[in-house]
Amino acid sequence: MTVNDATRKLVRQRANFLCEYCHSLEEASAAKFAIDHILPQSLGGSDNPDNLALACQRCNGYRYNFTTGIDPQTQEVIPLFHPRKQKWSDHFIWSTDGLRIIGVTPTGRATCNRLDVNDERHNEGSIVKARRLWLQGGWHPPEEDPRQQT
Repeated sequence: MTVNDATRKLVRQRANFLCEYCHSLEEASAAKFAIDHILPQSLGGSDNPDNLALACQRCNGYRYNFTTGIDPQTQEVIPLFHPRKQKWSDHFIWSTDGLRIIGVTPTGRATCNRLDVNDERHNEGSIVKARRLWLQGGWHPPEEDPRQQT
């Protein structure tokens, strides 16, 4: 199965050119974002647009074919955030400085943990360093995203 160009365009535009998991801006990336299968093809997922999400290379790689994660607060196995069925701002907020994503629900926490959205276990914090630069450029975080209250 191959996602055609028209569907790729639809997915990118629908996501407003943001990774649907970490809300990084595709334009600030050195590489085009991936078209992610929310239910992976290896588990029977289709190329239907309702099963597709725009994902940066790091989120796509860490998500791999996982559909669940561990909520670090409860240690329960929880389904990962589903961009077609759930609203980002219901599950995540930005830290007050805009550098870290905070999961505010079991789904948010499990997704943050599985995708290591703040590079706490990988890449020596590279994504936080990039976000710091994006903040200075005024490109981050997306205006509509909620922030932690001080």
